[in-house]
Amino acid sequence: MRQVKDNIFRGLLWFSAFLSVAVLVMIVGFIFYKGIGLISFDFIFGNYSPDGDGGIWPMIVTTIYTIGISLVIATPIGILAALYLQEYAKQGRLVKIIRFATESLTGIPSIIYGLFGAVFFVTTLKFGMSILAASLTLTIIVLPVIIRTTEEALKTVPQAYREGSLALGTTKLQTLYKVILPNAMPGILSGIILSIGRIVGESAAIFLTAGTVAALPESIFSSARTLTVHSYLVTQEAGDIELAAAVGIVLIVIILAINLSATYLSKKLNKADQK
Repeated sequence: MRQVKDNIFRGLLWFSAFLSVAVLVMIVGFIFYKGIGLISFDFIFGNYSPDGDGGIWPMIVTTIYTIGISLVIATPIGILAALYLQEYAKQGRLVKIIRFATESLTGIPSIIYGLFGAVFFVTTLKFGMSILAASLTLTIIVLPVIIRTTEEALKTVPQAYREGSLALGTTKLQTLYKVILPNAMPGILSGIILSIGRIVGESAAIFLTAGTVAALPESIFSSARTLTVHSYLVTQEAGDIELAAAVGIVLIVIILAINLSATYLSKKLNKADQK
């Protein structure tokens, strides 16, 4: 009887894994089937044209801008906040409140962040509809992800590492950046990768803060359009599923390239730590 239960449970596990992979393959396959015919050098590196013959280079540049600016601001703040919560703060009521707040921020719909960004960054701080306003809004969105994943990564570092380092006469700060952070770096990079996915996938927040101008941005104060917003607009306005799918292919390739780069960097850091 026990063997039968084990076989049933193992079968459910395999079925769940197969179903997850099948759904992913189906979605990606549909996107490639619909959009691969439009992929060309001119489509990727050409300027946008309203008649549909232009490319998506301005949207690619805007997407890269938003990813870069958001991560530059959110990553150090998130890591430092996680270090405080995990390594310095006393595990009391205040820490519980902060953790509850970060978890609550994770569950807030992105349209709420977009409304806040439109009121605070666009109107109050007078940044206007711009890449900067969108990036600051996205920074708030991804901060909880970076904080929580960094905390979990710090927890995986054995306490003996901390005690051994301090016993050798190092300071708390030296232990942090020479022992704890290097060992926790793979987990921290995982959080950054998740944040990149969240940034790239956002549309509502960017729509309300960056605008929809389909032109190459002159600066971070320019109004612009990301790939996700562009895909939404061409589907809504023109009903062009093939064009939206082609944009989706470019998004998939960008995310895949970033994930592979982060994975390679993580492996390099692990090898360096082992030496």
